[in-house]
Amino acid sequence: MAARIRALVVSAAAVATISGLPGESIQAAAAPPPPAVPPAALLPPETVPKASARDGFDLGTALSTSDREESRIDVGGCEDVVHGRLVGSTATGQGFQSAVPGGQVSELVARTTNPPDLTAWAAQAVQCSKVTVDDAAGTAVSTVTVHPAPAVQGAKTLSYQQLLTLPGQPPELPGLRLRTVAIAADDVLVVLRDAGTTGLDLDALAVAAWQHAAGPLGR
Repeated sequence: MAARIRALVVSAAAVATISGLPGESIQAAAAPPPPAVPPAALLPPETVPKASARDGFDLGTALSTSDREESRIDVGGCEDVVHGRLVGSTATGQGFQSAVPGGQVSELVARTTNPPDLTAWAAQAVQCSKVTVDDAAGTAVSTVTVHPAPAVQGAKTLSYQQLLTLPGQPPELPGLRLRTVAIAADDVLVVLRDAGTTGLDLDALAVAAWQHAAGPLGR
């Protein structure tokens, strides 16, 4: 079941503007890419308690290798919620995944010309609180619970938990648990996600990541 989760590998439709003058053909003009995100914007490795086997990645590379096209998911508009897609294809960014006791933790720092509306995303997550997913990896039940998010001055925040279980799975079996905390303002988005029973204070880590990224991003 763990293969179903591509932590922080997300995609969305690119934004284009349509312009033209009388007598000219209408063309789509791609928006300029956002500024690059330096690796220094990520939390230092020692900030994540007991983290090991830290692997970094570039968001552009992750998006280009996404297997979204292979998915057969059709869950009535809940695709982005089920797959945790918070970052659009116009974004640039850096991230890492680290093994920690009980699971793994991921961080992504992105700049995007199409920032997500975290308030609307939370409302959609409530509507998609429980759906059965049938995709290329098999069948699972996705249960999403939105939690109060940490307050960050001048930014919008989002916090939710997703539980993936097999259809008919006994309640005493835990399934695969994912927690996500996101913070966004202007063109900057920070996402922290953990999987398993890590026991991490993800709210505090997300706020620390936001504060740490401010300097390298010139905010």
